[in-house]
Amino acid sequence: MRRQELLAAARAEREGLGRTIQYFPPEAWEQPSACPGWWNRDVIAHLEAQDTAAAQLLAGEEPVELEAYRRSLGDRPFSVDGFNDVAVARRAELPVREVLLRWGRAADALLAYAARIPEEEWATRRVPWLAGEIAVRYLIQSRVVEWWVHGEDIRAGAGMPPRIEHPPIHLTIDLAIRMLPWALGRAGLAFPGRSVLVDLEGAGGGTWHWGLGVREIPPEDKKPDAFIQGRAYPFALVAARRAPAERFLDDGNLVVGGDEELALTILEHIRAYP
Repeated sequence: MRRQELLAAARAEREGLGRTIQYFPPEAWEQPSACPGWWNRDVIAHLEAQDTAAAQLLAGEEPVELEAYRRSLGDRPFSVDGFNDVAVARRAELPVREVLLRWGRAADALLAYAARIPEEEWATRRVPWLAGEIAVRYLIQSRVVEWWVHGEDIRAGAGMPPRIEHPPIHLTIDLAIRMLPWALGRAGLAFPGRSVLVDLEGAGGGTWHWGLGVREIPPEDKKPDAFIQGRAYPFALVAARRAPAERFLDDGNLVVGGDEELALTILEHIRAYP
């Protein structure tokens, strides 16, 4: 997406999650979410912590809570899950309303600072994020992904229907496909010179031909080694690690072709976040 399109999608998704919060059953905040070990209120606390850190980075400030956690580790390696757990625990005693308001303020600040980034810096500016440096445009995309995925988590936790809209589902799939070389490498796998074609229909759909080697762009005339086709929403759930691919392969919402073993390996390891 171009800068204005991505910022518009981010604003719309912030409002979308805001509406989920607005109509969320009050008693369900203190009930388990679809994220194992977290209540629904904890999901929003997690988002608030990361959005606050992201907003501070875009403002050119130190992400105070994030850096305090890094310093507390000493020689131990940084853990995204560890930071999330500490941030959620720090907010456990806050009233639910305060947690919700703090998330809204953090998300609004993040979007305001993002909108101030000059056009000429949009494609090149990078900031230090959870798993290393990240381009600002991908930081914003990752926040949209987090808002949509965790919005679906709390909706599921309260028995609310899914919110199926094109931009956040498309951005979730897009980021997951872009991260495929990293996700495969994280599992100790490498497929240099190989590529996959993902062709999805419905809200969030699109077509991607992506190289599986780090920074590899397949030539236009290259035949993909593996094919994945089907419905976008189920694929997004797989990419978000919210459902196993087998569920949708069995019911026909996803199908694989070409090197089927490679396609199944991709579906097993794909993920839309570090």
